[in-house]
Amino acid sequence: MHWVAPSEKNNGNSNGTLEKRLWDAADQFRANSGLKSQEYSAPVLGLIFLRFAEVRFAAQRAKLEKAAANNGKGNLPRRGSRVDEPAAYHAEGVLYLTPNARFDYLLSLPEAADAGKTVNDAMRDIEKHNPQLAGVLPKTYNLFTSTLLKELLKKVSEIPATVDYDAFGRIYEYFLGEFARTEGQKGGEFYTPGCIVRFLTEVIEPYHGRILDPACGSGGMFVSSARFVSEHKRNPSSELAIHGVEKTDETGRLCRMNLAVHGLEGEIRHGGNVNSYYDDPHDATDNFDFVLANPPFNVNAVDKERLKDSVGPGRRFPFGLPRTDNANYLWIQIFYSALNVQGRAGFVMANTACDGNTDEKLRRQLIETRAVDAIVAVGSNMFYTVILPCALWFLDRGKANTSRADQVLFVDARHIYRQIDRTHRDWTPAQVGFLANLIRLHRGETPDLTIGGDEARAQLERTFGKTPRYSDIAGLCRVVRLDEIERRGWSLNVGLYVGVAPGKQVAGEDFEAQFGALTEQLEILNTEAQKLGEAIVAQAAKLLDLC
Repeated sequence: MHWVAPSEKNNGNSNGTLEKRLWDAADQFRANSGLKSQEYSAPVLGLIFLRFAEVRFAAQRAKLEKAAANNGKGNLPRRGSRVDEPAAYHAEGVLYLTPNARFDYLLSLPEAADAGKTVNDAMRDIEKHNPQLAGVLPKTYNLFTSTLLKELLKKVSEIPATVDYDAFGRIYEYFLGEFARTEGQKGGEFYTPGCIVRFLTEVIEPYHGRILDPACGSGGMFVSSARFVSEHKRNPSSELAIHGVEKTDETGRLCRMNLAVHGLEGEIRHGGNVNSYYDDPHDATDNFDFVLANPPFNVNAVDKERLKDSVGPGRRFPFGLPRTDNANYLWIQIFYSALNVQGRAGFVMANTACDGNTDEKLRRQLIETRAVDAIVAVGSNMFYTVILPCALWFLDRGKANTSRADQVLFVDARHIYRQIDRTHRDWTPAQVGFLANLIRLHRGETPDLTIGGDEARAQLERTFGKTPRYSDIAGLCRVVRLDEIERRGWSLNVGLYVGVAPGKQVAGEDFEAQFGALTEQLEILNTEAQKLGEAIVAQAAKLLDLC
């Protein structure tokens, strides 16, 4: 199926959004500052965070002042005002700000003031009075000239105090995405494109429960899950228990700040010696309702000796350790083992994990659990870290007790996209909604058009009929039984099963995808060959010494 949506620049509504205007101005300031993107990103996000914190603080302060003014009327005894008690703010999930840590105070600094030092002090003061943010906020504003910092404060002040809290979240996420695009490979390490995150969320449907991301980056999976809950008229703070692990300390701080901007809190372990391969700070095995993740692909040099005590049934690596120096099936087992008996997972994975002899034994064991629900092939240029195609995996441990137990759904979404620019693509809301509802139809569920609306509905009806019911569509989707998967060497390669639409030929983009996957596999084999060569040389040297 080919569905190429018009790019934003062609659909007439890309200019004039608040977040875009703010970004364009902030990026222009950076271009004239001499600062690198990674030096600039966290402090700018910190200012957006502070503006949001002040809006919520001011609203709560107004409520407390009104309550204090009403005390003493009638026969009620007058009580002291609570407007300056941090606990009165924390009880409502609001950060307490002292006068010198408020955005308006920083905005009105005199010309001669050292703005960098003053903002750094404000961030420290916020952490002091709000322990959940200890060590989180940026304190490198001394790198900025006072002129630049004041220009940024003035620009961020253009975010109206009247916008809803979700608008602040969208602005923060927009800036995260733009910084990630600017930083390229490094940016992709902390940010997964929003359309991918939203699709993963729509498929696993995290209405209520414990959610884990053991490679959580800047926390986009958590924010998307909370938004899903909100859109279905529930309170994310009471419905979701958020748990994350992030190896990089700086990125972990971005995550915690991102949660705070969205009015969320979570147990995020980051920095220090925390590493999801070796550490399980949340005691995850069998304990989570949902797992969402975009782990690094094809990582080598994991010390398997440190993992041996975690191998076996009921442990983190129930199917064993990979024979090759590649961590893909370590990640997959971490995700699988964290799920409870009804748990669902959605994650991004390298195409090389879908087939090949190297991991066949591990892949077979996973498939035989009946937990593999769906595999979705994604085209190239959807991520900032890799231009190669990849796959989205969905696990559902409750599927083993359904009529779908011996089935896996394969979806080819490589030709569904919107071209953002020459090197980047994404999915529109309608495309996300269509793909998510395709999977719902397969499950026998009613379509949910919260995202995508009428356009997604129209595409569903064109593809699956006026009253949409799932059916295999050549070139788009096919349900495959496990006996066929076994005959094909336990492969989960989407193209192997879905085929192409009648009358279509394999397009150049299909060749590009196949070539990319082969290139990825060649890189892995070259790394293994180099290590084997080094081992042979070492052994030969020992033999020569004996002679």
